[in-house]
Amino acid sequence: MVDALRPFRHPALFYRGDSEYLDGVVPFLLDGLGRGEPVAVAVPERNLLLIEKALEDRANEVRLIDMERAGRNPGAILPSVLLAFAGEHAGPVRIVGEPIWAGRTDVEYPACVEHEALINDAFAGRDLAVLCPYDIATLPPEVLADAERTHPEVWGPAGPFLSARFDPDGVRADFARPLEPPPSVVERRFDLGQLGSLRGFAEIWAARHGLSRPRRDDFALAIAELTTNSVLYGGGAGVLRLWAGPAEVIGEVTDHGTIAEPLAGRVPPSATTLGGRGLVLVNRLADLVRTYWVPGRTTTRVHFTC
Repeated sequence: MVDALRPFRHPALFYRGDSEYLDGVVPFLLDGLGRGEPVAVAVPERNLLLIEKALEDRANEVRLIDMERAGRNPGAILPSVLLAFAGEHAGPVRIVGEPIWAGRTDVEYPACVEHEALINDAFAGRDLAVLCPYDIATLPPEVLADAERTHPEVWGPAGPFLSARFDPDGVRADFARPLEPPPSVVERRFDLGQLGSLRGFAEIWAARHGLSRPRRDDFALAIAELTTNSVLYGGGAGVLRLWAGPAEVIGEVTDHGTIAEPLAGRVPPSATTLGGRGLVLVNRLADLVRTYWVPGRTTTRVHFTC
């Protein structure tokens, strides 16, 4: 079942209950260990504890990652979890990654689906496997339908099957929707002349709206990176909007740039590449990043929980 998917494998595991979960995940992990492959597990904490217990004395051979923390922002999963682990190893690598669970919000979900679609581009041609579990007992049918569109194969209770719905490019197009309009906002237009003052402005504003350090510093840095990108790559100017939601602060930057690379902000550039690190840093700092672009106009929105 695994070998048929080489060189790159990205199956979804449809499971119901702990037994089906472990029956799908543990043999996948043990097979990798038996082949001498580096193995990592990035899943919500409850499932992480289940896997650790089931692996018994082999658990110390597996990198165990709490996805609720490391993957809080779906845009950070590729650079900070999957690519970070895969980049440590030259040969085959095996990962279990569970980015979608019942506790994900409606605001987070589009970014989760985009992440699942982009995995196929990020690892195309590499000898690597990423198994993504989906709880069919708690997730709605539309989520499972999206999983069939972002994964070339599905492993379900009745056995594995090739997904006739597999269409990651179509998924990205379907989820490329305008962001919901914000409520009343603080707005500042900027160009190079105002760039230097925006970081301090964002920090003071965030403090007034309940964001404490060190997250306040992270918010200000994310705003500085986005506005700098606008000046450098987005037509030399932009609009910064700030507003507060329930237990969070939100910043949004709009400029005249066009995102030509779908993996922008998801794949760290090489050490010899100049630039390209700002969006990766923003994804690592924020609790959620949403982006919408059309030719000649890009909006990036960052959420920070108070």
